[in-house]
Amino acid sequence: MRVVVGAAGLALMAVGGLLVWDQATHWDVLVWLAGAAVLHDAIIAPLVLAAGLLTGGVKNRGLLRGTLLTAGCLTLIALPVLLRPLPAANPSVVPLDYVRGLLVSLGVLIALSLLLGALRWARGRRGRRAGG
Repeated sequence: MRVVVGAAGLALMAVGGLLVWDQATHWDVLVWLAGAAVLHDAIIAPLVLAAGLLTGGVKNRGLLRGTLLTAGCLTLIALPVLLRPLPAANPSVVPLDYVRGLLVSLGVLIALSLLLGALRWARGRRGRRAGG
């Protein structure tokens, strides 16, 4: 089964490569792919590993790590528009303020994480009092 799935993946990659090569901007796509690999290996992976090491002794570290990872993903999604805002000839293309949207999303994420942490703390405290 592993060989079949691997062969199907290679075949789909070959089809995708041929479709990209037929485009006029195939070099741009190759540069983007190389940049994505470098960005991941040189910046994102070390940051995630460092965050994991720095939060090793923290209580509820899974919640903290999940919050940090989600915040990083939200930031990466908004980053292209934040760093290179294009002029909008059509205001319906990007109708919302990305900075405000990112800040609101991060605020909601932090609030939910704090709420979940408080609920876990209260449940643990109640369990210790009942069992003590």
